[in-house]
Amino acid sequence: MTIQFKTEFKQAPDHLIFPMAKEKELRRSFQQLETITGITAKALATDFKAAKNEIVTLYYKVGKKDKKISMLGLGEKPTYQSVKDSFRALSHGNKENGAYHIYCMEQPAQGLCEQYCTAAVNGLWLGTYEIGLYKTQKTAVHALAKASGKLIFYVDKSEVKTIKPACQKTLALAQTQASILDLVNGAGNRVKPSTLGDWAKASGKQHGYKVKVLNKKQITQLGLGALLAVNRGSEYPPSFTIMEYQPKKKQDQKLPTIGLVGKGVTFDTGGLSIKGHLNMHFMKSDMGGAAAVLGAMEMAAKLQLPVHLIGIVPSTDNCVDATAIKPGDIIDSYSGKTIEVIDTDAEGRLILADGLAYLNKIFKPGIMIDVATLTGSCVRTLGYQAGGLFTKNDHLADQLLRAGQQSGERLWRLPMWDDYKKDIASDVADIKNFSGRPVAGAISAAKFLEAFTEDHPNWVHLDIAGVAFGHSAYSLQRSATGFGVHLLTSFLESF
Repeated sequence: MTIQFKTEFKQAPDHLIFPMAKEKELRRSFQQLETITGITAKALATDFKAAKNEIVTLYYKVGKKDKKISMLGLGEKPTYQSVKDSFRALSHGNKENGAYHIYCMEQPAQGLCEQYCTAAVNGLWLGTYEIGLYKTQKTAVHALAKASGKLIFYVDKSEVKTIKPACQKTLALAQTQASILDLVNGAGNRVKPSTLGDWAKASGKQHGYKVKVLNKKQITQLGLGALLAVNRGSEYPPSFTIMEYQPKKKQDQKLPTIGLVGKGVTFDTGGLSIKGHLNMHFMKSDMGGAAAVLGAMEMAAKLQLPVHLIGIVPSTDNCVDATAIKPGDIIDSYSGKTIEVIDTDAEGRLILADGLAYLNKIFKPGIMIDVATLTGSCVRTLGYQAGGLFTKNDHLADQLLRAGQQSGERLWRLPMWDDYKKDIASDVADIKNFSGRPVAGAISAAKFLEAFTEDHPNWVHLDIAGVAFGHSAYSLQRSATGFGVHLLTSFLESF
């Protein structure tokens, strides 16, 4: 797909998209449409109210040639996320349309031109995504996703210099987001721990960052005891992916070193503390944190961001076998701490513990962020509208909250008071992996992870259990959202 910009509207294309926010006064937009189509503003306003995702398509003639124009409603006070959603719906419903002409010349006065254009790029490309990964009868490739696909924006001349690079960056982002959707939507017997490592190696080779994937023998030699414990019930060996990106251009100043750790549980039965059967098939999504970290690594390399970025993905599935860990078992970890396993379904924090400890010891990053679909408690607290943010660092919290607002991938901060430490105190080991209490589950999980950071002053935990996988207009059941890639990219760009 190519993106073009035109600063004059001389000849109406065969199909023009006209995005409009719902406002008290739409007269100016309707007058512009009247100029283009010849249809009176009064007639245009009769059936179109600019509600979110509302689409009214009109047909008119220019000379003897038939033309059409689609008025696309963006709703009241549109955000980046809502505009993206509207354009994704438009793209998903028009798979044969290989050229989108979008009229944004009205927007500079509102200060919305860049937001509309970049959100349109993101939404239109994600609208080309098809979830039928394993269907034998494949659907036709979306026309916009072909090399011949075109996206043409009509914008004010003063906006092009800013909008053009922003749209190219957004296209790169959308392409990465779409690729990780396949990972999260992939079946547990197709997306294995080794699959995540293979994805990282292919991405690293294409975009120029280092990737090393440790096998089970190397993991054992390294002493990643918590990861090995979770893997004991699995038919697939674990993997431990280590990624490192540095920009090609040498920087005058020392680059900040930022470390990311993503939970890569490719399928979670709950182990012996087995989950209920009704929704267990959705547990293929339990590597949404790993997918976010993989995508963020790729985006840092694509954009050549001025950061030294480390990505760690410990990966296994959590299954039931005669050798699987049991409630009450004591396991070792990379940090040297012993862990009492209270609940085998609290496995994600075990593999993250090894990932965090390894990242901190080997790379000593200035900032550490882990991302995980970790707890149902976070879903019960925040629903499906925001991820949970846990840190004692106010400055980092503010930066991530801002990044969440900019990207449309929102976060909400929850407390990290030391009062919660008692919830994970063990009688027989250094720490236990589950409080056993029906309250503050997301917070006690964060306190568990904190114990493996050596009190790092710049550590953040993101619980994305409620936002990485959910109900969608683009699938019959729940499916991946791609949450985290844009959020982390926006955060990294702030450096």
